[in-house]
Amino acid sequence: QVQLVESGGGLVQAGDSLRLSCAASGRTFLGYFMGWFRQAPGKEREFVAVINWSAGSTYYADSVKGRFTISRDNAKNTVYLQMNSLKPEDTDVYYCAVHTRAMIATTRPEGYDYWGQGTQVTVSS
Repeated sequence: QVQLVESGGGLVQAGDSLRLSCAASGRTFLGYFMGWFRQAPGKEREFVAVINWSAGSTYYADSVKGRFTISRDNAKNTVYLQMNSLKPEDTDVYYCAVHTRAMIATTRPEGYDYWGQGTQVTVSS
């Protein structure tokens, strides 16, 4: 059974940094894409970044490009999201997920079947 556990969220000031972690277990993730999404109350889940577990290739939403970095540690089965120069508009619950539906783009939450419980990130101005 696939399990994803996020950690690393918190309350920071604008301009600060945070690193989120997503510990994955339950299967091998080689060849899969792992994504980070975020969601505010009453809003749709928004794509943040994605990484190919095997190749390490990455892709980012325009809103975070140049500030956030997604990476993975194969030995620890963990995906990270390094967030720098945080802004108040980055305040959300952040989720990691496994992309399983090849016909759906990795930027769309419908393409993911396994989700973590989320971690809150709050950026004060």
